[in-house]
Amino acid sequence: MGTPVEPTFTRSALAPGLLGAVILLGGLALLDSGSFIIIRYAVSILALILCVFVIQAKAWLWLIGLVPIAVLWNPIVVIDLSGQGWVSAQFIAALVFILAGVVTKVPVHRD
Repeated sequence: MGTPVEPTFTRSALAPGLLGAVILLGGLALLDSGSFIIIRYAVSILALILCVFVIQAKAWLWLIGLVPIAVLWNPIVVIDLSGQGWVSAQFIAALVFILAGVVTKVPVHRD
């Protein structure tokens, strides 16, 4: 038996990506209520966290999907969207969260 090899990367974006997808899909039930603001806060914060991990991994193309999510679900300056397009956006954003979380590999820096 040899010594175990230290990993060269981590999947730091996996947990926030999956959590964001769960929140988005659970938020479908709250779309027309006043408590959807909580979903907006959670989704925008998790999108920005994923942006940080994507930048660390130098996977710049994921920013094309994550930055608009952070802007559209922004609870401070609300872009009031409704209807079937908004429901579709919830599903698309959940898919972006899952894919970005699974694919992003953040390199480990040993100092």
